[in-house]
Amino acid sequence: MSAERLARDVRLMVLDVDGVLTDGGLYYDESGCVLKRFNVQDGLAIKIAPQVGIEFAVITGLDSPAVRKRVTELGIKHYHPGHLRKAPILRRISEETGIPLAHMAYVGDDWVDAAPMSLVGLPIAVPNARPEILKLAIWTTGARGGHGAVREAIDFVLRAQGKLEDMWQGWLSE
Repeated sequence: MSAERLARDVRLMVLDVDGVLTDGGLYYDESGCVLKRFNVQDGLAIKIAPQVGIEFAVITGLDSPAVRKRVTELGIKHYHPGHLRKAPILRRISEETGIPLAHMAYVGDDWVDAAPMSLVGLPIAVPNARPEILKLAIWTTGARGGHGAVREAIDFVLRAQGKLEDMWQGWLSE
């Protein structure tokens, strides 16, 4: 089945953080705190897509105050930090939301994303993903992680669902 066809059924997009929402770099300030760089266009799409029925979840291997703050700012209700084994968390999200795994997309880049990518209806990779992850993906973004890849994935899903153009038109009017 084509990626476009699978995207039509997506109701929840699950995102990894490092290498997907960020560029994968860990930046340390002089006091040892980790800083992360997020893409503002990814953020806008995450904030507005729920208006047309797309929910979001984040499952990440690390537990970072910077990520927690960003997830809160974006209104993501399903945030699960500190999990290297993500498949059980993904199944729990499915149970809690009532959204079948087949109606989920997962955007990943590294081995920790392999199991959840193999469970969802639409596995998506960023182009800087590990080769094994690229093989699991049904669709790959053109943008690298942290550089608008999430926005591109959201736009892809919304376009397949016939919602993207209407959303755009809503921004043209007052």
